[in-house]
Amino acid sequence: MNKAETLEIKKQFTPDRCTIDHICGCYVDHEKNKRLTFRKAFGQLPEEEMFKYLDIFQHTLAGTFGKNLISLEFPLDQEQPGGTQDFLLTLRNSRLEDDELVEECYDKIIANYVNGENYYIILVHAVYDIPGVTSDGIEMEDASDKIYDYILCSICPVKLSKAGLGYNESKNSIEERYRDWIVEGPTKGFLFPAFIERDTDIHNMLYFTKKPDDLQPEFVEAMFGGVAPISAPEQKDLFDAVVQDAIGEDADYDIMRNIHDNLNDMIEDHEGDPEPLELTKKDVKQLLQDSGVAKERLEYFDKTYEKCAGDEDYPLLASNLVTKKFDIETPDVVIKVKPDRTDLVESKIVDGRQCLVIAVDDHIEVNGINVRTFMNK
Repeated sequence: MNKAETLEIKKQFTPDRCTIDHICGCYVDHEKNKRLTFRKAFGQLPEEEMFKYLDIFQHTLAGTFGKNLISLEFPLDQEQPGGTQDFLLTLRNSRLEDDELVEECYDKIIANYVNGENYYIILVHAVYDIPGVTSDGIEMEDASDKIYDYILCSICPVKLSKAGLGYNESKNSIEERYRDWIVEGPTKGFLFPAFIERDTDIHNMLYFTKKPDDLQPEFVEAMFGGVAPISAPEQKDLFDAVVQDAIGEDADYDIMRNIHDNLNDMIEDHEGDPEPLELTKKDVKQLLQDSGVAKERLEYFDKTYEKCAGDEDYPLLASNLVTKKFDIETPDVVIKVKPDRTDLVESKIVDGRQCLVIAVDDHIEVNGINVRTFMNK
């Protein structure tokens, strides 16, 4: 799935567009005990309660692709009877009206989800009539000829509200505020099947994690089968390790600046693409070559990459490899540069010493105070 496809589904989580028919819930305590389960028609919920659920569902499809939202493809063996895809498809087809299937889903989540606190599992079923779209992108509500039949799962922490003082209107007094258990926004979730090219794709699904560094690969593998992808922070660490090993002692400021600039240029060139830019091992090697890494160093690139990544050629999302800052550090000095202005800092030999030269205009501040430059002396 991509950003546009996810946004189309998120738009259904509003009162006037909502197509959810059933909602199921399971409240789990910190010892993995089910304290509460229920199933209701979504339309029977009080209006204010419905609004709060819709907000949770929108947040389950929020975030950055490759970091918070991760597309997963089922291995072929998981599409056989008894596989993870087969189970989710059966659960979807039941419209969440089979209590035994719903309980089995809860049990799978509870057995594999790592969480030491109370949490709330929410399952919903919905059927979306996919409207036709004109060549200029205008929806035609009366031209729907396909449906998207899906389930969405949200897992939300349940935490005790903070202690404090409050005003008791009936007693006209300030006193200790009553503490209760609050359902917070989702930290994990999934959408099945995937919604790809504005159609149902039962061979894929979308996984949500609020924290990119908390992917929980064991949970992913148990629930959906196959090997979990490496997380966004792990992709950055892998890329950094490959670059460090590939460059070796030849690393210098200019090469690192070139890698930074070339990577950002690649992302900018693909900004209009529906799918995020991915880099294979071959692409990373080309990036290093274009950035000035010596040819003799690249002769060992394949071995270097395998040492860092193993035998798998993991596709790395380019957006996971760049940083929002460009910092240059020495033991005594830290220079922070805007990512798009790396051209202001150059490496030069001055009086026989390697120096970083910073181009400045007529404005310099020291500890918040404007100071003169050579230009205005």
